[in-house]
Amino acid sequence: MTNPRPKSRHASRVQRILGIDPGLNVTGYGMIEFDHPQAGIGRGKILEAGVIRSKPTERIEQRITEIYAGVADLIAQFEPDFLALEQLFSHYERPRTAILMAHARGAICLAAGQAGIEVAHYEPTRVKKVMTGNGHAPKHQMQLAVKIQLGLKQIPEPADVSDALAIALCGHHLGTASSQQQAFGS
Repeated sequence: MTNPRPKSRHASRVQRILGIDPGLNVTGYGMIEFDHPQAGIGRGKILEAGVIRSKPTERIEQRITEIYAGVADLIAQFEPDFLALEQLFSHYERPRTAILMAHARGAICLAAGQAGIEVAHYEPTRVKKVMTGNGHAPKHQMQLAVKIQLGLKQIPEPADVSDALAIALCGHHLGTASSQQQAFGS
């Protein structure tokens, strides 16, 4: 079992959040760094963003291993303070989709757990509400909100990357369960 890592490996005025949009075929990720996170000032800076792809022709255990290895590499390289992860929908028209997404989420949570990093889980409607004020915002509105909040010249592509950046931004605005408990003295 690994020991939980220190609160932050960075200067106290810097916070790094790894946002992940999980998927078995394509997992989007975005690593954002925030200066002065407690003061609520400054703009997030993208350190890295992209996708981890698994091959649909591979066996499930190989695909999960690829996702795990990709996330573990990101954590080792950037040392995030926490990982913000999209939660499963509470209902799916296709239960198989939920099961496949759960496999990807499990690999991601394992990588974070082994590194001693807390994982904050956010429902898609919560991310949309935080980013746009509308829990049912369309994809293009979310992409535009990411572009504006990060001061980008273009909308991040593909959509998996934009979604991961939105999840990281949501993590910055809402924090983790333990940080919310600390703020309220629980």
